[in-house]
Amino acid sequence: MSAHVSVELASARPDFAAIAAWIPKGASVLDLGCGDGSLLRFLRDMREVRGYGVDINDANIVACIRNGVNVIQDDLDTGLSGFETLSFDYVILSQTLQAIRHTEALVQEILRVGRAGIVSFPNFGYWRNRLKILRGNMPVSRDLPYQWYDTPNVHLCTLHDFEDFCAKQKVQILDRRVMTGESEVQMLPNLFGSTAVYRFQRSA
Repeated sequence: MSAHVSVELASARPDFAAIAAWIPKGASVLDLGCGDGSLLRFLRDMREVRGYGVDINDANIVACIRNGVNVIQDDLDTGLSGFETLSFDYVILSQTLQAIRHTEALVQEILRVGRAGIVSFPNFGYWRNRLKILRGNMPVSRDLPYQWYDTPNVHLCTLHDFEDFCAKQKVQILDRRVMTGESEVQMLPNLFGSTAVYRFQRSA
């Protein structure tokens, strides 16, 4: 991947750069719900990572192969039984958490297979989403691009929801970045941030 393409990807998906900042050079990575393999390509270019993507969609599998990304076709809601315990440094779930039906089970599997996990997701508590709901409609945006009737999203959440979930699941949050576009949000992130990225591990 050229440096120019890497810059374009980071601009289109600011969570890519946030994720890359947490991953050391040469780490092993499993990317769940990897789509066309763009994140793995980005991490391979920026951090020289080794790893695999997992996706269920036929078109995404083909796209990954064309992009030179190692990929396995599987349904995340059936678990990660094909992977050994602690077989990866990081397991990533980028913009896929909200489409998972069995969230608790998958997060526990992420922390079985990986030494740490990283998730990114659209913040349903973002003020623009709240405003659209107050006006009587489900929000549609760059981060939530689907209409209510064709969305794959089944479990939308806010930052507070995710952090409460981690506390109940005995998951230790190590780092958090909240962004709107390419800008990091520090003040009232659950209100002003459109995308959240978390790094976590199992609590001691």
